[in-house]
Amino acid sequence: MKALSRIRPAKISALISDVDGTLVTDDKVLTARAQAGVADLRASRIRFSIISSRPPRGLRVLLASLGITAPIGSFNGGVLANPDLSVISEHLLTSQVARRVIEFLDGDGVQPWVFARQDWLVRTADGPYIGIEERTIGFPPTIVDDFGPFLSSAVKIVGVSSEFERLAGCERNARAVFAGETTVVRSQPYYLDITHPLANKGTAFSEIAKLLAVPTAEIAVIGDGANDIAMFDRCGLSIAMGNGSAEVWRAADLVTGNNSDDGFANAVERFILGGVHSNQQVAISGAGGHL
Repeated sequence: MKALSRIRPAKISALISDVDGTLVTDDKVLTARAQAGVADLRASRIRFSIISSRPPRGLRVLLASLGITAPIGSFNGGVLANPDLSVISEHLLTSQVARRVIEFLDGDGVQPWVFARQDWLVRTADGPYIGIEERTIGFPPTIVDDFGPFLSSAVKIVGVSSEFERLAGCERNARAVFAGETTVVRSQPYYLDITHPLANKGTAFSEIAKLLAVPTAEIAVIGDGANDIAMFDRCGLSIAMGNGSAEVWRAADLVTGNNSDDGFANAVERFILGGVHSNQQVAISGAGGHL
């Protein structure tokens, strides 16, 4: 069972959501109920925004479908942008750190990708998860022989591997090697995101809260990944997706259903618009939480 660890805020003025694994299904579909939930938030004068590991271009369709008018975060907060994708702020890796990260990933047997502002750069077209990423963000990678010319504009470097345990070990090692120089966190079991120290969802949450002029105590957040926990630590109410890990569940105030079963819409309907009491509990069944 998962109980509320804090008293629910008396007022919720905004909801900030993760995207993949939360707002959309594993097939990257925005369901009708999720879309209706955001419309209901708008009708209730509750602001809605997203912070995603995707690049800004990879959010364009969602922004239009949901009619988002608030600032958004991409690259785990590496870039804050307006809904028209004009940049508000960005946190780039230094070229020296970026080069060392590439060398580190190569040495660990993990395939590196480089996101340099609007470009997604890879060395080979047939690496693991390239097809999945292309379907997710809506544009193909650029194949390059050398990342060097692009490292001065690198926002995010991703280590990619189908060997999840190898990537977990790489994450631990990278945090030690690049401590104070980067943010290192897995956005998926197969993606290790390495960004500027200020490019994390916690910092992005605080920056968006300031832009919205909404107290952080009046903002709810929802997410499924380890990279979302930084938002949980700063908000008024945190909601974990049922398809998240036990680590994510423990960090949240509430657990909703899976992203395959309209867990986002359920959370909006029950926890944001319907409200809960501090003594209510949410059952966690099997591999995920279910309402």
